[in-house]
Amino acid sequence: MSNHVSPHVEKTLEMTVANTGFLLDRMGEDCHPLQFLRELTQNSIESIGRTAEKKGEIVWDVDWNHLNDTGYYKLSITDTGDGMTGQQMVDLINRLSSSLSEQSFIGNYGVGAKISAATRNHAGLVYLSWRDGKGAMIHLWRDPVTYRYGLKQIKVGEGVYVHSVELVDDAKPEIIKEHGTRVVLLGMSEDSNTMDAPAGSSTPSRWVARYLNSRYFRFPEGITVKSREGWTLPRENRDTNILRTVTGQEHYLTKHSDVSGTLQLNGAVAHWWILRSEKTSSQLSGSYESAGHVAALYNDELYELQTGRAGMNRLQQFGVIFGYKRVVIYVEPKADESTKLTTNTARTSLSINNEPLPWAEWAAEFREKMPRQIKELINEYSADTSAEDYSKSIRERLQNLLDLYRVSRYKPSPTGSLLIDMDAMTRGARSRAADYTGRDATSGGPGGKSGAAGGVYSAYLKTDGVPGEDTQPDIFPDVKWVSVKDGSREPPDLEDRAAKFLLDQNRLIINGDFRVFTDLADKFNRDLGGGTAVSEVVTKAVRHWFQQALEETVIGIQALQKSKQWTNEDIAKATSEEALTAAVMQRYHVYTSVKRELGSKLGKIQAA
Repeated sequence: MSNHVSPHVEKTLEMTVANTGFLLDRMGEDCHPLQFLRELTQNSIESIGRTAEKKGEIVWDVDWNHLNDTGYYKLSITDTGDGMTGQQMVDLINRLSSSLSEQSFIGNYGVGAKISAATRNHAGLVYLSWRDGKGAMIHLWRDPVTYRYGLKQIKVGEGVYVHSVELVDDAKPEIIKEHGTRVVLLGMSEDSNTMDAPAGSSTPSRWVARYLNSRYFRFPEGITVKSREGWTLPRENRDTNILRTVTGQEHYLTKHSDVSGTLQLNGAVAHWWILRSEKTSSQLSGSYESAGHVAALYNDELYELQTGRAGMNRLQQFGVIFGYKRVVIYVEPKADESTKLTTNTARTSLSINNEPLPWAEWAAEFREKMPRQIKELINEYSADTSAEDYSKSIRERLQNLLDLYRVSRYKPSPTGSLLIDMDAMTRGARSRAADYTGRDATSGGPGGKSGAAGGVYSAYLKTDGVPGEDTQPDIFPDVKWVSVKDGSREPPDLEDRAAKFLLDQNRLIINGDFRVFTDLADKFNRDLGGGTAVSEVVTKAVRHWFQQALEETVIGIQALQKSKQWTNEDIAKATSEEALTAAVMQRYHVYTSVKRELGSKLGKIQAA
């Protein structure tokens, strides 16, 4: 008797979700607090795209009907898209992964609005939609008894309940004619004012526009997006209680930049702008990202947006170490047959072939190919940062001590079985000795790192071949002093920090305004009682010796690179702003060195 089961009989028991409420709440925690603005806007964009005209309006506004009935300000979004019937809304809204648009990994998942909006509106989302002139309504909520998400029953008669109900024309928003949809956000309770900006918003009256402008690069042609501001003021006052057009970042960047361009990177295109130095930037900060920042650009949306301190750090990674408040960079990755671009479910980040975006590689390539105009801007802002070059004397002073900064990974031994290339240990760099074929010892050829005898140690083995050219990198960092006074530093950069080290650029930026430096200079100025000339000599001496302390720190830490107990993250921590600040907190040796130098230049110093 055969055990074979016919494929026509065999069936799969489809997987179901046992606790949908828990799943939605958990996924909702991964969303940005304002992610629902993007999701509902995107649904409206796609809805308009399905109409014959492919043109229309999207309006974020107060649901005035709700305000008139209850006195509470409820946020709503209204579009002139293709609309839905009552049954369509029941089928689509009450299913977790369901959408009128085609589902795909790079497009619509059918879950965005549900996980980002429903989880922040337990009282519910009320959908009112018109199709072919007929309106219907449903109410998606979180049941306060069972904690389950689903459609709330609507009473239409004695003992009669339905999940969708027809609407009279009086409920129809003004902009909707034959088709369109309004979604009303009720909040966590019926008495919530969902028009109120979230706690901590810098622009409470423009929070919707601010988020959408920084999320979208541009909106599709033919689609107008607006949002209400000043909604608590009298509606007759069109100057303060108004619907303002939301444009996306491209509009602002085009209008307020001096110059812009594109730069081809490996697998991506970098779009860049240099903003004008004007008051408009600060005046429009409530509506746009008006200062320097970095983001990934994909399908006219911005992902992984870095602003403020994080944006400044990323711009410096791209080589924009000065003038960063005026530079904007959007990197647009390119997809092809071998490159799969996807977003995470929360729409907060992009991935390439399921890997994070290669920001470090893009930054290195951008630095190498940096546009001339950005180089000129950097030079303009860095003109005053090299008033005194202490590097030459520091190099000369440390020249005889360089061996002490080469932290050995292996202990030399007369009976050891390895021949160690001591030159390869400086700053943890790889050996550049050539193998017997004349190829680089790190290239993976015979005698090289890949597959060679000794594995990772092979880079440190002596060979019998012809030695290659010593291309050890310069262990001394490129140093710049910055200060608010001369415009080379802009808060919050390095605020109350001694210095920062850009490891991948071997660049040390020292904060001339740091109080440890200025306090010591003030003490010597008081002790010497001199004027401007003396003050300049004191400042140079103080900076000189603190710079040496910081240079020695980063040189010494880098010598630990590639050793077993020091990971790249450990090296980054040891050269962080906080670690470099700690490195200059001792005073005695610097004080003694400065006093000796000033004594030789200005005469004996009396202690205060």
